[in-house]
Amino acid sequence: MADPVIRIHSSASEIDAAAWDGLLALQPARSPFMRHAYLNALDASRSASPASGWTPQFITLWQGDRLDAACPLYVKDHSYGEYVFDWAWANAYEQHGLAYYPKAVVAVPFTPVPGARLLARDEASRLLLAQALIAWCSESEVSSLHLLFGADEDIAACSEAGLMLRHTVQFHWTNGGWTDFDAFLASLSHDKRKKIRQERRKVHDAGVRFRWSRGTDISDADWDFFYRCYARTYREHGNPPYLNRDFFHRMAATMPEAWLLFVAERGGKPIAASLIALSAGLGGDDASEHPLVAYGRYWGALERVDCLHFEACYYQPLQWCIEHGVERFEGGAQGEHKMARALMPVMTTSAHWLAHPAFADAVERFLEREGAGIENYMDHLGERSPFRTSE
Repeated sequence: MADPVIRIHSSASEIDAAAWDGLLALQPARSPFMRHAYLNALDASRSASPASGWTPQFITLWQGDRLDAACPLYVKDHSYGEYVFDWAWANAYEQHGLAYYPKAVVAVPFTPVPGARLLARDEASRLLLAQALIAWCSESEVSSLHLLFGADEDIAACSEAGLMLRHTVQFHWTNGGWTDFDAFLASLSHDKRKKIRQERRKVHDAGVRFRWSRGTDISDADWDFFYRCYARTYREHGNPPYLNRDFFHRMAATMPEAWLLFVAERGGKPIAASLIALSAGLGGDDASEHPLVAYGRYWGALERVDCLHFEACYYQPLQWCIEHGVERFEGGAQGEHKMARALMPVMTTSAHWLAHPAFADAVERFLEREGAGIENYMDHLGERSPFRTSE
């Protein structure tokens, strides 16, 4: 058998979509954000492009005409849109007169969702891909390589290839088999249950009502309204939105089944929206092996209503998840406040390689200290469960 061949692609469009998605369907921790259509839309819409500081260099491994492994890689000249923060590392390089940028990132841009990053047919191919990444980074003279929010299989391959591991904490909700939202509330401690009911009542008493649409039932007008809300929320914080309207046009056209939209209305007028992603359309679906997962992603509002954010981004999606048998709702990066809404702490892992030996040693020592702190933090959070312990 001939040796496997590594190829570099400057765009997802250069890779056959069926071959890519076929690999994704084999992964235990697959997500809609690694679909070919999603990654290609980021590129084609120029949301993640050289102009925005994300230069794609997709890496593939071939055995003859068969795609055996693949991953998205971006060369970056900044650290925005990653959610695993390395600003201190960049500052340390600068203080020593060294260039931290450009660096290489294996990640889904602007998407802190754990899942498969190194798509592979088997463990041997995954390890070869990880080793090829290091070789490419060495040859390209980037300062470092960062694989973010990887699946267990990715982290094992990266560790074997010599990358250092870093842990962070997210907050995810797991369906306890509740029959409805009231049954879910009954599982919580009295104070948490009372707080949620008070927050929901404030929104209801303000005259706000919600409707939801999924997939092709989301109208063009609703997509336009959602984007207006999303962009406004970013600009209110002094930043342009990461994703442009063209990106969401492409989502509606190429993978509509992966989206669920909630629209808040008052007096018949839409005032806010939240967009949820779903693990639908990933190929080879088996409900027993791959139950539906929901991901809290984007939101925005045109009017201020007390507790509207909690209702739009947590309570409405959780109620929908209960009613539709969704196994898990992932609430995104950071946010201890999510525990009060029954999103529990989950450890996520990234892997890192630095070309400079002295800085690699320093970062390794830092990660040992940080890792101990994360373990203590997880223990502390575990003592603050929002669920009832007794009648």
